[in-house]
Amino acid sequence: MHKQITSNQNPKIKFLNQLKEKSRIRRKENCFFVEGRRETSLSIAGGYQIKQIYYCSSIISYEEVLVILGNAVNTIDLFEITIEIYQKLSHRSTTEGIIAIIQSKETLLKNLNLKTKNPLILVAESPEKPGNIGAILRTADAAKADAVLIANPKTDIYNPNIIRSSVGCVFTNNIATGSTSDIISFLTSKGINIYGAALQSSENYYTQDYTKPTAIVVGTEDKGLTDEWLNNTTKNIKIPMSGVIDSMNVSVAAGILIFEAKRQRDFVV
Repeated sequence: MHKQITSNQNPKIKFLNQLKEKSRIRRKENCFFVEGRRETSLSIAGGYQIKQIYYCSSIISYEEVLVILGNAVNTIDLFEITIEIYQKLSHRSTTEGIIAIIQSKETLLKNLNLKTKNPLILVAESPEKPGNIGAILRTADAAKADAVLIANPKTDIYNPNIIRSSVGCVFTNNIATGSTSDIISFLTSKGINIYGAALQSSENYYTQDYTKPTAIVVGTEDKGLTDEWLNNTTKNIKIPMSGVIDSMNVSVAAGILIFEAKRQRDFVV
């Protein structure tokens, strides 16, 4: 189906705005809002089901939309919208002309499929800022981590700000969410060594062996990891710092630690 929408008062446009702004609506409707060509393409490659596409022909042609969607186009409703509607919906200053409504996937820990016997996993406890979560997902993608686990999530993974800041890496990572207790139990049951980033009672990160099944756990920048993690790790590790400040951005810390693990594994995928 291919239709045109010319009014901001159209019920579908009002629904798009709700989907973009409210996690309650995303949970209720089991779908989410995605903006951008690369993000839409990555969602298809990641096996997500696109329900609807809204595109602005002043920015992107119908033919370009068809190329992005490929064979998936046969199951998708297409709506052409005006530049005025698109600009009100769009987050970006550099517009790309395409918005998708995508079916959510469950991120239950029990459904997590680890495809290797020697996994490298990145765990983030209680991350709040969408920008940090997006950066962590980009880091995990760059390292080709086997999974990203989010313990006690403070925001839903399909928040548009997370999707945007991750540059679509929400779709390229193997993601699961759960409580700290459940994730610790999961890792322990799989025989995965747990290394928690912490300042206290910890050893320098580069002294440890990450060549065996490994989970690297990072906490919030202000409070760090909770005691439940710190008391259940194989080893607590720290990044030596020479400056005045004793903490760094959580995504930066995650990058340093996971790429040390990749170095020890000779960067083998």
